Amino acid sequence: MSFPEIRPRRLRRTPVIRALARETSIEPRHLVLPMFVREGLAEPSPISSMPGVVQHTMDSLRRAVADAADAGVGGVMLFGVPAVRDARGSGADDPEGILNVATRGLVDEVGDAIVVQTDLCLDEFTDHGHCGVLASDGSVDNDATLERYVAMALAQARAGSHLLGLSGMMDGQVAAIRRALDAEGFTDTLLLGYAAKYASAFYGPFREAVDSQLQGDRRTYQLDPGNRREGLREALIDEAEGADIVMVKPAMGFLDVLREVRDAVQVPVWAYQISGEYAMIEAAAANGWIDRRAAVLESLLSIRRAGADAVLTYWATEAARWLGE
Repeated sequence: MSFPEIRPRRLRRTPVIRALARETSIEPRHLVLPMFVREGLAEPSPISSMPGVVQHTMDSLRRAVADAADAGVGGVMLFGVPAVRDARGSGADDPEGILNVATRGLVDEVGDAIVVQTDLCLDEFTDHGHCGVLASDGSVDNDATLERYVAMALAQARAGSHLLGLSGMMDGQVAAIRRALDAEGFTDTLLLGYAAKYASAFYGPFREAVDSQLQGDRRTYQLDPGNRREGLREALIDEAEGADIVMVKPAMGFLDVLREVRDAVQVPVWAYQISGEYAMIEAAAANGWIDRRAAVLESLLSIRRAGADAVLTYWATEAARWLGE
């Protein structure tokens, strides 16, 4: 018997055929830009380990968010860097704290054009750099931390945040915050559960970006990088507790987890292309080892292909403009 020749390359023959046959695409609306705003700055401060990324002043933050919205970026995720820190992270729920002030200003100016999102974690605000309140033995007290998260959530919701990014990895954080928001009438405020957040070696540049005071590590609450099933379990728990979206973080080293989470949950799944991933590509491109634009877009496409409905990336505005060309 003779069979027709099977030639898969027919689908790759020309650019228009490749475009028509492409299984995965990425659009500006799929991108979220993480941004840092620091109290007391007179001008934007470059972050040395993240070329092209800065700690913003309030004025430069407004301009950058407007630029992101103009490029079609779907959202911005705000991180506040306060001038003063203490053991309980008091600045996190202070209505006049840097993150809440920045949120109010942006929602008033661009809230109809882009989703204004806020990081909900204590690490930027504590003098010990951990994501929660410390017990007398130096460990992170899960339930005492939930009380602080609730206060922080209410402050951010009152400031007008559209979406709260629950990144602290405390047990029960989604349920506690959802109950508190609903009781105060903030039933429309979205919750993004950082469900599968791993204790990664690639967070280093971020710690410069927020001037982290951390000594030690976060391995008692962030996930062990060797655990795939545990990441899936955490995502299912967050979905059951009321998360509107769940997150896998980091992205590129955990694409297998991302795929499994996407297949298991019914809510949107996002992924965070973290600071170390950004820094690696920027460093390789600066040395002429890779094509920067091609590598950036390929990295984003791979995260989308693995199942991410949206990607947090420091290239969001730049990539959105490339995609719009």
